Amino acid sequence: MPFTPMPVRSALFLPASNPRAIVKARGLPCDLVILDLEDAVKPEDKNAARQAAADAVAEGFGERSVAIRINAAGTEWHGADLAMVAGSAADRIVLPKVDCAEQAAACAAAGKPMLAMIETPAGVLAAARIAATSGVAGLIAGTNDLAAALRLPAAADRAGLALSLQMIVLAARAAGIVALDGVWNQLDDPDGFARQCMEARSLGFDGKTLIHPSQIAPANRAFRPSDAELEDAEQLVAAATGGAERFRNRMIEAMHVADAKRIIALRALAE
Repeated sequence: MPFTPMPVRSALFLPASNPRAIVKARGLPCDLVILDLEDAVKPEDKNAARQAAADAVAEGFGERSVAIRINAAGTEWHGADLAMVAGSAADRIVLPKVDCAEQAAACAAAGKPMLAMIETPAGVLAAARIAATSGVAGLIAGTNDLAAALRLPAAADRAGLALSLQMIVLAARAAGIVALDGVWNQLDDPDGFARQCMEARSLGFDGKTLIHPSQIAPANRAFRPSDAELEDAEQLVAAATGGAERFRNRMIEAMHVADAKRIIALRALAE
């Protein structure tokens, strides 16, 4: 199975219209910075934010990868956003509210690796086709919009999203691309955030999208293989001789060796 060479445990959304947040982000330990032109920017500020994003990525973010979330297809700002990002120094494009593979293909034609946000029922049902589109490098679960579209009560847990989340992970795994979980809105509940990170990892997500710098360290910890996982993986690889065999009171075969090597590589990249 393909393995992404760049871990994305933590992807922090920042308003492109907030210069102080952009300056601060250059010193943050997140794996990916996403400059937002969509939800975080008022309509009257869209044009200024577009230019600010272009200037910010031209200045660079050090070793951090940087993406720009443009406005959705069909909005009045989409075309200008897409043209700007295509000619910018951004590493990736984030396209919100992707409903079909055709939307993904049109955006990916700009020539930047694209992260497609799955935020609607139509997007969930088309997730496998979206993920398989050339140029799509990852899927992001847009859990806020998706919960609203599914008419889930505001106080509900994520049980109503379970099928959608699994379909997003399945689509990403089938295509060999990254899968990122949605944001956690309750900034005054860090324990709840940590629990949701662990839940997301247990579902197969590679990392989580974030809305505040305080969420970076917990996300990085949650999606980084632990010392115990690393030790077990290293010992498994060393002990394997081929075929089905017993290791630490469990049966292993080639697929377990491959997964152990993935864990070792991910831990090395995440150091």
